[in-house]
Amino acid sequence: MLVAHGTRSARGVEMIAALADAVATELGAAVSVRAEGAEAAAAAPNPALRTAFVDVLGPSPSEVLRDLDGPAVLVPAFLASGYHVYQDVPREVAESGHPSVAVTAAMGPDPALTRIMAVRLRAAGWRPGDAVVFAAAGSSDARARQDVRRAAGMLAEQLGAPVRIAYVATGTPRVPEVVAELRESGAERVYVASYLLAHGLFHQRLHDAGADGIAEPIGVHPAVVRLIADRYRTAARDLVRAQVR
Repeated sequence: MLVAHGTRSARGVEMIAALADAVATELGAAVSVRAEGAEAAAAAPNPALRTAFVDVLGPSPSEVLRDLDGPAVLVPAFLASGYHVYQDVPREVAESGHPSVAVTAAMGPDPALTRIMAVRLRAAGWRPGDAVVFAAAGSSDARARQDVRRAAGMLAEQLGAPVRIAYVATGTPRVPEVVAELRESGAERVYVASYLLAHGLFHQRLHDAGADGIAEPIGVHPAVVRLIADRYRTAARDLVRAQVR
């Protein structure tokens, strides 16, 4: 089960659906007909992929789990682990009453996401010497903020350039504030790296920040698909081993 936040943006909903389809294809292609024993349940038959949302849209994870008979693996499609990962997802699992559920780590931070962000940033027009704002949704959870700092540090290393963290919705400083500060400090061009998974209200706000360019969200990318599929495979194998002991 791919568990996402949810958005009222039609483009964002389409992106999540496209990501789910791509992951389903990846997992189907990875099936080994020679799998035997406990490993077989993790590799074959092809797993059915479902999508759930913790906010804005439905169905919720608990609703999907109530419709499932067999073991389930939940992959939180979040770029940092905050309230939704530590509170919403476990609560949904508990409310479902499902007896066999594994929850993987969130998607980020991860080097694969860093590389995608660098590609998106360059596609938006960023060149060495331009200032970079690392734009995250934000969270009141200190663990999520630490994840954002880690992700920003990884991007700075990937680019070989400093980046400034700013937030779109929760926390300070906000993106327009940091863009303005960078200009006041002498930056000729300022670009925003979007640490967001999909299009939606948060990404739209970035276009009002006064930057010279806005990178696309991380979105559907082969590396994201592999990351989610790998999370699933590892958790599925562990779940099967636990059941056969």
